[in-house]
Amino acid sequence: MQNSQHSEPLVRLLGVTKMYVQPDNYDILILDDITLEIRPGEFVALLGPSGSGKSTLLRIITGLSSPSFGTVLYRGRPVTGPNLHAAMVFQSFALYPWLTVLQNVELGLQAKGVLPAERHDRAVKLIDLIGLNGYEDAFPKELSGGMRQRVGFARALAVEPELLCMDEPFSALDFLTAENLRSELLDLWLESKIPTRAILMVTHGIEEAVYMADRIIILSKNPARIVSDMPIALPYPRNRKDPAFMQMVDTVYKVVTGWDDNPHQSAVADLSEPKNPDRPHLRPIPHGHLSMLSGLLELVADRGGRDDLYHLGSELLLEVDDLLPVTETAELFHLAEVKEGDLYLTDLGHQFVEADVSKRKEIIRNQLYDIPIFRLIDRVLRSKTNHAMVKEFFNDILEEHFSVEEAERQLMIAINWGRFADFFHYDTDTELLYLADDQLLSSQEGVQDSE
Repeated sequence: MQNSQHSEPLVRLLGVTKMYVQPDNYDILILDDITLEIRPGEFVALLGPSGSGKSTLLRIITGLSSPSFGTVLYRGRPVTGPNLHAAMVFQSFALYPWLTVLQNVELGLQAKGVLPAERHDRAVKLIDLIGLNGYEDAFPKELSGGMRQRVGFARALAVEPELLCMDEPFSALDFLTAENLRSELLDLWLESKIPTRAILMVTHGIEEAVYMADRIIILSKNPARIVSDMPIALPYPRNRKDPAFMQMVDTVYKVVTGWDDNPHQSAVADLSEPKNPDRPHLRPIPHGHLSMLSGLLELVADRGGRDDLYHLGSELLLEVDDLLPVTETAELFHLAEVKEGDLYLTDLGHQFVEADVSKRKEIIRNQLYDIPIFRLIDRVLRSKTNHAMVKEFFNDILEEHFSVEEAERQLMIAINWGRFADFFHYDTDTELLYLADDQLLSSQEGVQDSE
């Protein structure tokens, strides 16, 4: 594509901030002071951990959502509603099942008031361009996932958007189908066969971002801030086995996994500095599965106690979104550390790997006493006469600090960790968290040890 350095930006974000109001007028900050530009000729990838606000930012750019503060400009004019110069390709295809392929592609043109004959001709040409010639009269249920996503691309491109926005467009597809679609879209873009002036893609795949984009915006989370704006100068077409490509992927991995000098701080800290300083704010715990944690640590231990995260992810077929919660959990439990994109086992991590199941439970249990959400649960259960409390009570507390969905997810992670470590019991029928006699004794010892 054309050199974009000296072009006027299509999109400018100036201090964009997004927050959601919770009960008692408490705000959850999702995006914090996002400032960036997207220029004609650019293929930009938005990359960051799960829950970092990537999709929210995409919706704000396309005008489907409004920022709480800050300004969104398109060609110098404020975006105050849906941006008619932008189109979206969704992860879930978002096709109307009662419409044919042709009718789905024509939808945007119909909404813009294009006459029937013209919109039919434009839709047919695009259907042919994206490789679905002969399927014009088919319904979505007759198509494979890859074919349905091709329809999604055709529908977005039919309105000839200057800015094409894609929200993890390949994540719902199998590996080969996704690879094929990536290559075909890149060919259309690089050969200027589509009218699009710029592409903005949300992804959680580091390799995908390096393979497709010429610029990567990396976001932190809780809240999302831009931690890196990285140009990708590799020539197209890109070879995944090229040492320069592999080096670039490794560099991005180091930025994504090392954007915070203290990567597990967000999970360990008891209090943050919220907008209301009189109110404590509970920090989230990572979405890490303990069974995956144990396997990962065993694998790294077999390799001398250190391994490269990029190579680990590639070997285990894990995207960064899948791998990071596990490494964050390992850091939270002081079992491993991430340095310069490598995972190192700590002394406690080596003890964990060599221990039997009961000793592993004890190690995790001892770490849980230092985590605010578990100290909260333990205090509540010990203070009750029957040493039991319904799950909904803790869920209500967490909803004061997180969205409804995230509160539920945080509590289920806590329950899974707590049950594994014999920190408390949980009855799935009554939805009660409770302490047995032996847990009452160990919890008292644990609190004393941690103080």
